[in-house]
Amino acid sequence: MTAATETKPRERAPLNGVNTPVLFATIDVVRNQPELAKFQFRATNRWVIGTHSRSRIEFFSGAGAEHKHGGQVEFDADHPGVLVGADNAPTPVEFLLHAIASCITSGIGNIAAARGVKLTEVTSTVEGDIDLRGILGLDAAVRNGYQQMRVHFTITGDASPEKLREIVEQAKARSAVYDVLTNGIPLDITIDSARG
Repeated sequence: MTAATETKPRERAPLNGVNTPVLFATIDVVRNQPELAKFQFRATNRWVIGTHSRSRIEFFSGAGAEHKHGGQVEFDADHPGVLVGADNAPTPVEFLLHAIASCITSGIGNIAAARGVKLTEVTSTVEGDIDLRGILGLDAAVRNGYQQMRVHFTITGDASPEKLREIVEQAKARSAVYDVLTNGIPLDITIDSARG
């Protein structure tokens, strides 16, 4: 390959459904204007009945502006019958399983495209172990949330198994959800209450 025909990593064409030129341009803009990296995502939630609630995700701020998602995004959450719910939707802790899998998977798509790796398939299985004695108030020594989570990825593409594993590892290292789950964050809860 001559210098004239060699494709530089930052000149990659779109791949795996990722607009790689826009990805690299975004990285360059944020590198030069770090204030554009500050985002705030928001959700509202309303109780429906029993253990059933509905969250709406509509607006977020970032890149120096306020944005609205393209469509109406709503998610229901509930408990199964065995946990006194009506099983209208997944439990809130099951959304954590979705969050970690989808966050790392989107990272895999971006990183593979940036490295010029064409993906054939990416699947994952996520499990979380929880002991309900904590949230039921039966044992103060048992935590309320998951004691452990496991994610298993299967990935195929036009790269060596080692390179594909490196892509998954980098996606894990850059995952916002993985970071929150493994490092924790401050969480403030405020309350407005009224008799009604």
